[in-house]
Amino acid sequence: MNLRRDVFQAIADPSRRAILLLVATQSMTAGAIAANFDTARPTVSKHLQILTECELLNQEQSGREIRYQINAKKMKEVAEFIEPFREMWDDRFNSLEAVMKKYKK
Repeated sequence: MNLRRDVFQAIADPSRRAILLLVATQSMTAGAIAANFDTARPTVSKHLQILTECELLNQEQSGREIRYQINAKKMKEVAEFIEPFREMWDDRFNSLEAVMKKYKK
């Protein structure tokens, strides 16, 4: 069965977000990633599979090892989608701050 993975469902999980943070600065093997978690290695492997299916991680074969690295292009797409929402909330908080400053006076 071929499941279609959604990027936002993938990053909704705290463990997967933690994995993305780990590999953001350097590529890592599954074993090195799993060493950072208190869960079973197959659980981490499932998280890696989901992140790879969503194209948030790339795999690179290096001899017998598979190294995982962040897919910056896909992360940029996610950031671009979220940006209008961030701007909207920044505007709202700035407006609230202006009202609060007037109220304090």
